[in-house]
Amino acid sequence: MTVTVSGPLPDEVYDVVVVGAGVVGAAIARELARYPLRTALVEASADVGDGTSKANTAILHTGFDAVPGSLEARLVREGRARLAAYAEECGIPVEPIGALLVAWDEEQLAALPGLARKAARNGCPRTRTVGADELRRREPHLGPGALGALEVPDESIICPWTTTLAYATQAVRSGVDLHLNCRVHEVTEGAPDGPRLLATARGPLRTRWLVNAAGLYADAFDRLLGHTDFSVTPRRGQLIVFDKLARPLVGHILLPVPTAAGKGVLVSPTVYGNVMLGPTAEDLTDKRATGSTAEGLAFLREKGRRIMPDLLEEEVTAVYAGLRAATEHGDYAIRSHPEQRYVAVGGIRSTGLTASMAIGAHVVELLTEAGAETGAATDLVPVTMPNLGEAYPRPYRRADLIAADPEYGALVCHCERVSRGEIRDAFAADIPPSSPEGLRRRTRALGGRCQGFYCGAEVRALFDSSSADTSVPGTEAAR
Repeated sequence: MTVTVSGPLPDEVYDVVVVGAGVVGAAIARELARYPLRTALVEASADVGDGTSKANTAILHTGFDAVPGSLEARLVREGRARLAAYAEECGIPVEPIGALLVAWDEEQLAALPGLARKAARNGCPRTRTVGADELRRREPHLGPGALGALEVPDESIICPWTTTLAYATQAVRSGVDLHLNCRVHEVTEGAPDGPRLLATARGPLRTRWLVNAAGLYADAFDRLLGHTDFSVTPRRGQLIVFDKLARPLVGHILLPVPTAAGKGVLVSPTVYGNVMLGPTAEDLTDKRATGSTAEGLAFLREKGRRIMPDLLEEEVTAVYAGLRAATEHGDYAIRSHPEQRYVAVGGIRSTGLTASMAIGAHVVELLTEAGAETGAATDLVPVTMPNLGEAYPRPYRRADLIAADPEYGALVCHCERVSRGEIRDAFAADIPPSSPEGLRRRTRALGGRCQGFYCGAEVRALFDSSSADTSVPGTEAAR
């Protein structure tokens, strides 16, 4: 395996290069790893999952409210089944807590039967309407005025950080090369049957087939190959994360009745034990505008005060914002260009986490239909990911693990109960963190109520003391 973060790129011709190591690009690379192909996954950032994939609502959707018959509806439905099974197989935290779409006025209440019929058309027949009295019994902390709800029992919460890392780790273990800090800024056509040349921040890269999974920049990349099929408008979603003491207030994912602008503001638990309020839906022009705003947070607090007033009395652990890759189309913009040996994967919005594995399989089908000779599929090298979820035993609670290795009982981050052993393991992993932020996504260290005030110095000292990792064959890690 090869993971590189600096220096020249390999002087070889890849069969397929996937551009973008978010959850979708990593899923595509993982699917390609099943075939006897020379595949590379390239990422402009210094880490996988460092863009849209790290900042979302972390819901494993059923796709109940997708447009029936759309590509998104099919891939979300297929992807949910694939990801649920994969999560159980490799240890990605998932909690099937169900969702309630809460109606706050007569118009929203009247819309619920239509949403139930839509859900049935999307392969989600297990929805049902819930009256106001039952809704109040099940969610006693809801604000006054809720008239009823549509129950969607199969909606779940998931860890998005572990999902992306699991895909990329399994791809790398199965032979895919991962090149970080490798932004592609030019694509040159080769001979009709020859390789294409990619000019990157780390030098040239050659490939026969090309997959664009560049997320927010998928439209810009598409234009490098002469296409204008879609334009990405970054849609900012700001969220507020409340302390773990707020968790008993919420039993389900509490959704609004959706509108054309999106799914609206929700209240949802997280697999880490917090409660989340958000997101906003702000169409911007700046694809780097991931900062929170006073106006956005005030809007969320206003919405939250109606949904669950008691939640607003709880302590806030953090606020964050993510950008979704919205386009002018109402569906995923996945396009195959056989004459260029190129597949563009654009317009993957908030459902992309759920659909990721199905998108990977769909892209491989498109490559095969376009003439790529993939060969026969084989089983992938298995992976078991560190558990970051509160619903499952974590190292600090496992006496057997601590007895075998006391480092798992030596807490560094007390807010999130992260041990020195977990931090050590993250540095020794196939894809180690390149920053304290990356370490947080792998361990939860620095992510608690103190936001690193108490553990920050020790965590950074551990980070700085970890020299370039040469213990993992073929890996160059930046520090």
